[in-house]
Amino acid sequence: MKHTLLIVPGLGDSTTGHWQDNWLQHFPNTKKVVQNNWNQPQLQDWLKNLDATINSIETPIVIVAHSLAVSLVSHWSQQNDTSKIAGALLVAPADVESSEHTPEETWNFAPIPLSNLKYPSVVITSSNDPYISVERAEFLSKKWGSHFYNVGQKGHLNFASQLGLWEEGQEILETLILSIQENQ
Repeated sequence: MKHTLLIVPGLGDSTTGHWQDNWLQHFPNTKKVVQNNWNQPQLQDWLKNLDATINSIETPIVIVAHSLAVSLVSHWSQQNDTSKIAGALLVAPADVESSEHTPEETWNFAPIPLSNLKYPSVVITSSNDPYISVERAEFLSKKWGSHFYNVGQKGHLNFASQLGLWEEGQEILETLILSIQENQ
């Protein structure tokens, strides 16, 4: 079954050089959620754009969310029919409940919903991510019923991490897609 990879960037967008943008250019079956204001995110506005993009896609969707978008996806998943979602790769979640870890403009995404996701998912974090502790990322992973990966010291897994096409992330994505196909 053909899936659409839905790229869901976080605060500031994932522009040229970010692995999400590289995947968007590399894989033919991708689509990106575009937000009206990347730098002053409002949860309700971002939810509407995510929902509209999901509704515009005909094939099963594998969400590829980064940073603030991980909280966005968890909110969306609690409020909407998730039957079109085959799975989700939730990369470098930002702890929007922690003023120590995240900027004030992201706090309106708190609290992070902790209900089990109704689709297979993977949470990926780095051991030196400035926006979340490994323990908090693992806690979220358990609450969501997600598999958990700590990929070592790679920062926020963003542009500054210089991941290119991020082959390690592609391997984890491939494992997720294979498990989805096996369970269909």
